[in-house]
Amino acid sequence: MRAIWTGSIAFGLVNVPVKAYGATEDHDIDLHQVHDKDGGRIRYERRCEVCGKKIAYKDLDKAYEDGERTIVLTDEDMDALPAEKSREIEVVQFVPASQVDPLMLEKSYYLQADSKSPKAYELLRRTLENTEKLAVVRFALRQKTRLGILRVRSKVMVLQAVMWADELRDAEQVAPEKSPRISEQELKMSAALVDQYSTDFTPEEFQDDYQLQLQALIEAKIEQGEELDTEATFGSEEHGSDSGEVIDLMEALKRSIEGRKSKAGSKAAKSKEPPAKKAPAKKSAAKSKEPPAKTAPAKKSAAKKPAAARKPAEKKATAKEASSSPHKKKASGSGKKSA
Repeated sequence: MRAIWTGSIAFGLVNVPVKAYGATEDHDIDLHQVHDKDGGRIRYERRCEVCGKKIAYKDLDKAYEDGERTIVLTDEDMDALPAEKSREIEVVQFVPASQVDPLMLEKSYYLQADSKSPKAYELLRRTLENTEKLAVVRFALRQKTRLGILRVRSKVMVLQAVMWADELRDAEQVAPEKSPRISEQELKMSAALVDQYSTDFTPEEFQDDYQLQLQALIEAKIEQGEELDTEATFGSEEHGSDSGEVIDLMEALKRSIEGRKSKAGSKAAKSKEPPAKKAPAKKSAAKSKEPPAKTAPAKKSAAKKPAAARKPAEKKATAKEASSSPHKKKASGSGKKSA
């Protein structure tokens, strides 16, 4: 075991150096969450509810919520509080064990003598054992002042954390308003049933069936080859915690490209509309040339010869446009009708 705390017990003028070890451990099998499709581990990230960004631990503050109000406490605010750094377990009184409500008891720690001469430690241990009393103590752990008791278990002393009085709820809040009437015969029969079940408490007789069956299930899956390479479940760095932001960025780029294409298409359509609009002008030019055909002097005009020379080219261009984009002319024509 590894010591989690080192200090001393202050008992009057006696100082007892000790080391504290966790007296209990959890036997539950540790499980974590994975993706059901590929077995990849699920990450939990610190993200701001307002800006949506991932927040580094160094940028975190604490806050107190009071219904409609939230009071932010910065690191400077917390550092201003008086931190408990005492390495002393101070004995303040001795009380009968029956006066300590078991509901108030919390985590337990074994205390080991931390000196070459354990005489002071053994003196206090035997005193508690002979007087059948508990020592009420104050101590500091993780920068918080705590209340506790010292008691004896086998050949060592145990430090057990105790709740503060205002942390224990009143049992009257859930007690029945009116007690039902119980007959003497019912009490006797109930007591007889208790006698039948009475025995010495042996914790080793009881086992956690759920954990045992869970362990058996895991071992069966291993035997059937239903396992994954643990390293593979972590994925690569490319699929890091900012994958959500990458997806959002790709979606934004995709929309931008589509928007750019639609704009370019609309510009191209507009650039092809003017030739279609000029088509009536060509027809009017052809009509204007019909009267000169009836009069010979008009045909011999030198000024109109270049126009006659351009006439076939214009018709060819118009014919090409009509053959290459028949749908576009229909679209532009429908646009004129709607206008």
